[in-house]
Amino acid sequence: MDGLLEDKTAVVTGAASGIGRAIAHRFAEQGANVVVADVREDPREDGATTHERINEETDARAVFAPCDVSDPAAVEATVDTAVDEFGSIDVMVNNAGIVGPNGPVTDIDPTEYQRLLDINLNGVFFGSQAAARRMQENDGGSIVNVSSIAGIRGYSDLAPYCVSKGGIRLLTYSLAAELGGDGIRVNAVHPGVIETAMTTGDVPIVGTETGEQMRQSIPLGRFGTPEDVAKTALYLASDLASYVTAESVIVDGGMVNTA
Repeated sequence: MDGLLEDKTAVVTGAASGIGRAIAHRFAEQGANVVVADVREDPREDGATTHERINEETDARAVFAPCDVSDPAAVEATVDTAVDEFGSIDVMVNNAGIVGPNGPVTDIDPTEYQRLLDINLNGVFFGSQAAARRMQENDGGSIVNVSSIAGIRGYSDLAPYCVSKGGIRLLTYSLAAELGGDGIRVNAVHPGVIETAMTTGDVPIVGTETGEQMRQSIPLGRFGTPEDVAKTALYLASDLASYVTAESVIVDGGMVNTA
């Protein structure tokens, strides 16, 4: 099925690389014009920037907007870019996030902890807030928040990350209750271990002995790809999910619910 987001405009944060890059490209393939929002323009992977790739490989249009999601003014300006460039904002994907700090809770630096919350949780709040203001002026829209399986269950030595991702889950439910009357659907995606620069470099899992043990516990027998998450985000963003809101969709190969 093609054209699921035809004539729509999407903002995707953290879209220069990884999961956000895959979501932005998948949306464009389905007809959406895309604002690629990130603190960096160049991808961590090799190749063209996300917006250049979209403009070269699809019939959609894309622009890059520098955006630090922890700054509400920057997020507001990014949403304004969508409206100025394409006339509206129909889909907001709050994807930007970081992993650290990790380790024993007794060793966590308060400044680093606050930075993580500012990006992972407050960034989702600011993105949803800015998008909702615009969507209320139109006929509604879809907000997709990228959380994690760490927002479903707790993991040792990952308390700050779990706090931020668990917060996204409850924020999603609260916003869905509040904004449903405006025709705005709000859902969360909870990826498991996805093979990106984050899981091969920042927190090495893929390609390690520990990672191999983890992979063997996944019923589908493999780690996820950014495309796996992108297809789920597409469903939630599109009219295929027109009666779906306040939902958490786990994309982890069955890992959490069979552990």
